[in-house]
Amino acid sequence: MNIIVTGFEPFGGESTNASWEAVKELEGVQTILLPVSFRRAAALIREMTFSRQDAVICVGEAGGRDRISVERVAVNLMDARIPDEDGYQPVDLKISENGPAAYFSTLPTRAMAGAMENAELSYTAGTYVCNTVFYTLMEKVGDTLPAGFIHVPKTMETARVTEALAAAVRILAGSGGRE
Repeated sequence: MNIIVTGFEPFGGESTNASWEAVKELEGVQTILLPVSFRRAAALIREMTFSRQDAVICVGEAGGRDRISVERVAVNLMDARIPDEDGYQPVDLKISENGPAAYFSTLPTRAMAGAMENAELSYTAGTYVCNTVFYTLMEKVGDTLPAGFIHVPKTMETARVTEALAAAVRILAGSGGRE
């Protein structure tokens, strides 16, 4: 299968981002590094062509979580408690002025969470850049291919996170991508 997996650059003065550290170690997938920027990350997703891909998994770091969170819902809201790397700090703004209130992941979320160690299903991707990427992705691809978002803990060992993401990729390969 042709699968894209994205991760994020470091932000907030950090030297690493747990999402990219794990994603860059994955084998057999195309990896893409995204900026921690509402505007630039969303623009990159909008510019991507997914005609040759079988699935897309976007991965982000969640500083306050201790489990891997397979996200089920992206909401049409940007509400940042801190500025992004461009200094942009939207409050109560829509991602898409005419878009729906939310999109659901088209990944086999339950199967993925079940295949990963220390993972859970999550019903909120927050309102920061991760959610904007998730929402923009779903707005772009609709239900044309399996796509969604996974949050990884900032403090979990990289090898464990990479193995969990590899399990998610194996689920996609084994199921044809649909739940």
